[in-house]
Amino acid sequence: MNRSFRLSLLCGTGILAIALLSTSSEARTARQSSGETDQARGEVGIKLGQTYPAGTIVINVSKKKLYLVTGEDQAILYPVAVGKGKAAWTGTAYVKEKFVRPDWAPPAVVKHDNPSLPDLIPGGTPANPMGERALTLSLDEIAIHGTSQSMRKSIGTAASYGCIRMLNEDVVDLYERVSVGTPVVAIR
Repeated sequence: MNRSFRLSLLCGTGILAIALLSTSSEARTARQSSGETDQARGEVGIKLGQTYPAGTIVINVSKKKLYLVTGEDQAILYPVAVGKGKAAWTGTAYVKEKFVRPDWAPPAVVKHDNPSLPDLIPGGTPANPMGERALTLSLDEIAIHGTSQSMRKSIGTAASYGCIRMLNEDVVDLYERVSVGTPVVAIR
């Protein structure tokens, strides 16, 4: 699905001016310069405490990792930022919709905390905290989405208002691998 829409999610707060990464060599350079390695994403052996069917997205909130289960005790691992404090949710959901470079409208709580934010940030612009892709979930105002350049350093932390924030190159990869209806489980 390649369309833009107004997304109002409890996700991020930063405004920035950068060029989004679009090639794997640029992504690799950005990961290396931020202290990450090429091994940040890849298929790994996992032990999640229970077995999930292939195709399930499992978010480990305490480890700040997202796993796309590929088989028994196997998954593709992605580092993520999770909700801060009480915004870190656990439970089940599913992918409700998929969007490419969505517009973003800050929800009331984000606008309250950051009154200088504009009412709408167009998709595909450097200041848009949704990044390259967004997978909205069956939860109010929660998504798995990319990030802005200035927020890349938040990956691996508890930083959002509830959304799961990914590196742009990782959310593009995940977006291509999952479909609407994909189950999502968040655990501690």
